[in-house]
Amino acid sequence: MTVVATTTTPATPPNVGVPPLSPQALAAGFVDIRSVVPDAIVDLRYATPNNFVGTPMYPSDARCLVHESMAPGLAAAADKLRAGGEVLVFWDCYRPHDVQVRMWEAMPNPNWVARPGTTARSHETGRSVDVTVASVRGTCPATQQVGGGCLVDMGTDFDDFSPRALAYATTGVSEQAQKNRARLRDAMNAGGLTVYTGEWWHFDGTGANIEREILDVPVN
Repeated sequence: MTVVATTTTPATPPNVGVPPLSPQALAAGFVDIRSVVPDAIVDLRYATPNNFVGTPMYPSDARCLVHESMAPGLAAAADKLRAGGEVLVFWDCYRPHDVQVRMWEAMPNPNWVARPGTTARSHETGRSVDVTVASVRGTCPATQQVGGGCLVDMGTDFDDFSPRALAYATTGVSEQAQKNRARLRDAMNAGGLTVYTGEWWHFDGTGANIEREILDVPVN
């Protein structure tokens, strides 16, 4: 028998009582996504074995940290999705340099993993996020449940590393999944965030590709 969960829009946002940021995070201009999008579902895959490396690379209490410049755009994107009974799910946010190095060692292919260098950009500066969408209405099988919501079909999982993961892929991606990806892009675009064409889940904020000093900020 298929296990099904019923989900409803919570009366109180699930992410309350956000703890204070570390001094390093404050100095870097970071914010916890839960203080920007209170109903965000934080499902950091790199804090679990459920990632392409197969082992946790973040501590279990890792937080989704983003640069403050992304806050207004992510809030706007969440507002647009919320109107349709959906919420943003965050798979990755700020990513420490040492984790980027480990990812490159596991997948040394620049088509899928950015080669670490002597400077930081994108995730390493907190100016990019990996996201998907969950519905907070209706029911779904246990395999689609996340944080009280139901993952929307996007055609692939996170870090798929196949042509189907391309943002505008059509081959092997159902029409409904293509529409769902477009809806996510539209919401993120409403916040001024742009999709990376190589990965439907990756979105950049302003200045994401500017080279900056490597940060030393804990993710928890």
